[in-house]
Amino acid sequence: MKRREAREQAFVLIFERSFSHDTTEQIIDAAGLCSDIIIDDFAEKIAVGVEENEEAIDALIEKNIRGWKMNRLSKVSLALLKMAIYEMLFEKDIPVSVSINEAINLAKKYGGSDDASYVNGVLGSVAKDLGDKVGRE
Repeated sequence: MKRREAREQAFVLIFERSFSHDTTEQIIDAAGLCSDIIIDDFAEKIAVGVEENEEAIDALIEKNIRGWKMNRLSKVSLALLKMAIYEMLFEKDIPVSVSINEAINLAKKYGGSDDASYVNGVLGSVAKDLGDKVGRE
């Protein structure tokens, strides 16, 4: 499975958690029981990483959504922000620009008309907040 597809799986897992409040592992187990879905290792690593580091990720989101409350964000945008910020913080082999780009592409596919530009703006702000680590490329 390509990383792009794995990232999409990770997004779906994170998104699902926003509704079910089950752990990522429980969601993966249920998906395996209900169908022939096989979760990619990278997707699982990202989704579990988001769950394990949610407090730090949420703090960065709250700091960078200026004038908004997290409960007002679309669940699509919130899941994508969490996924991309996890990558920016903990996946040092992934360039920040790739994390941002992939989140924007998924926002265009799954979100509303404003989600992609909103995700781009928040992630750009987070990247600057983290010391503009785009140079990791």
